[in-house]
Amino acid sequence: MSEHFTDLRETVRRRYAAAAVKVTEGNAACCGPEPVEVDENFGSTLYAADDRDALPAAAVAASLGCGNPTAVAELREGERVLDLGSGGGIDVLLSARRVGLTGKAYGLDMTEEMLALALANAAKAGATNVEFLKGTIEAVPLPANTIDVVISNCVINLSTDKPAVFAETFRVLRPGGRIGVSDVVADDTLTPDQRAERGDYVGCIAGALSFAEYRAGLEAAGFTDVAITPTHPVADGMHSAIVRATKPVTAEKARSTAESSDACCGVGACCTPAETSVDPALTATEAKTASGCDCQD
Repeated sequence: MSEHFTDLRETVRRRYAAAAVKVTEGNAACCGPEPVEVDENFGSTLYAADDRDALPAAAVAASLGCGNPTAVAELREGERVLDLGSGGGIDVLLSARRVGLTGKAYGLDMTEEMLALALANAAKAGATNVEFLKGTIEAVPLPANTIDVVISNCVINLSTDKPAVFAETFRVLRPGGRIGVSDVVADDTLTPDQRAERGDYVGCIAGALSFAEYRAGLEAAGFTDVAITPTHPVADGMHSAIVRATKPVTAEKARSTAESSDACCGVGACCTPAETSVDPALTATEAKTASGCDCQD
């Protein structure tokens, strides 16, 4: 990763860490947490009052997204959901309620302060079917083919490596799995410089893809049935949008066959947190042992 991209990621991390600290400190005060100050096109007002009222105040106060992905992901009882960039946990907790005790909701975030806030919110909500993971959305610390639905709320546009995000999302989804994402998307006529003029990177503007770029990125990762529907403007030529796509049922067999000759020790992404067995019937450790691989860590 270049120094420029590293600096951008650190800028994003600091912004969200500061937001978490503000909410946490406010929650300890007599009057409760104050919402993080965001533009009127972002934040908890995009959620239904019934949803907000059913959650801990700190989870609602920490909401910084541009939409409500749980309202469009059509979550069902028993499903496994992953929220990319879960922040204070609002979408994870709402997802956990929708999938029920037979399902599970994972939240992934790179910011220690947000993870601590999310864990506290989950405890207050009494949610037992949730798990929060530390990591980046470019390298998801979950096995392949284990998630039914991936959601995200104005986070993918913050990534400096969106092809990696799309590839990781595709990897962790089971065949037939789907995404239901809220994100900021730019008109196809806007150049990257014009997007930057309308807002900064951490404000979910400068890093936004255009409609055509978003579609092409998802399709390049293997997704089908891509639909990108704008919901409301957030700047001139920039929109909050609902993004849906599906991982084909037959995709994993084709991809596994194509990649098997390049896999190290019978696993893909060998010796990284993302490693998975080429043979879905084996764990990564079992695959390494069976192949006689020297890399057992």
